[in-house]
Amino acid sequence: MTDDAALRVVPKPMRKLVEEGLRNAIVTGRFSPGQHLPDRMLCELFGASRSVVREAVRLLEAEGLITTIPNRGPFVSFLSAAEAVQVYEVRGVLEALAGEGFAIRASDAERAELRQIYEQLARMPPDADREALLGIKQNFYEVLLRGCRNPLVARMLESIINRNTRLRATSLSDPGRLAHTVAEIRRVVEAIEARDPEGAWEACRFHVRRAAAVALRILREREEAAALARE
Repeated sequence: MTDDAALRVVPKPMRKLVEEGLRNAIVTGRFSPGQHLPDRMLCELFGASRSVVREAVRLLEAEGLITTIPNRGPFVSFLSAAEAVQVYEVRGVLEALAGEGFAIRASDAERAELRQIYEQLARMPPDADREALLGIKQNFYEVLLRGCRNPLVARMLESIINRNTRLRATSLSDPGRLAHTVAEIRRVVEAIEARDPEGAWEACRFHVRRAAAVALRILREREEAAALARE
């Protein structure tokens, strides 16, 4: 018998839609670092009330994507290379914990789901749309966090990943990075399929280290270029 409840489409609340839309606009570069985000503009853009917009702004401020300056309002946050180092250090440990837990506790169906997402990523062409790649990676992490069976790690890593999304977009913008990402994720999936928690831990840490190296190089190059432009 079909489970009708499982097929039911549950509409998202307006606050959630605005939150996701604003996060995506920041991550994809529609709103650039330092850009002012006045209430009126956001209300018109999303067709939402001021209270809904302000709640979404507060949530993204907690993620580090928005900074509110007293008497001036919210702005898209700048993320320095020094701050990015800290983000990647925390993400590396949490992601390794999630991979280890997934290798131990995930169901066969979840392992198969992770493999399917990896294969979808592996089929992407080198010039694939960055938003599409981030969407696939987001699906990967959703399964990883669910299957690790550690709600505390899942909540903490989800928060870091939200803050880290702009950095992930930065690393994926590097030519040739996609091929390395595919190879690194394959190591994670193969360790998980082998039920090798230590291998999954190391594969996750390696993936984050490689992504960090690329993103930090690009951030430092941008900071140097900005400094030269101010001279």
